[in-house]
Amino acid sequence: MRLPLLAAILFALAAPPSTAGDASVQARLDARGIRYEIDGDGDYKVVVSYKAEHRTQLVFVSGASESIQGLMVREVFSPAGKVGADAVAAKAMDLLAESRTLKIGAWEIAGDVLYYVIKLPDSVDATQLEAAIDIAAETADNKEIELSGAKDEL
Repeated sequence: MRLPLLAAILFALAAPPSTAGDASVQARLDARGIRYEIDGDGDYKVVVSYKAEHRTQLVFVSGASESIQGLMVREVFSPAGKVGADAVAAKAMDLLAESRTLKIGAWEIAGDVLYYVIKLPDSVDATQLEAAIDIAAETADNKEIELSGAKDEL
């Protein structure tokens, strides 16, 4: 009776936590010297600093990829505003129109947060992943300034 219980406990302890992230992302971030933390969802949280403007911007690289018809896709996303506090709903049509003009990425709402989201093939190399992080950070931070003025909350 105790042997199956002991085996179950050892298996649970040996299994990686769901917040472990993805070693391939970690390797690409490390290769570019990008500092990060792994959040509770297993996403890689990067803080991009704009020293001249005295601002920072959060960017996340999804800790898991998703498959669609055999194509592995990973998201890079950055929060830009709060739906209620920054009157995002009133600007929804403008955001949709702006998404049409963007070369990569689009505006999305998840919960009460407006995000700039880039969906990439998971095969991008470290340099390309870093470029996506930079694009997401700059685009989201510019929108945050537009929506909330001098606030730097995201």
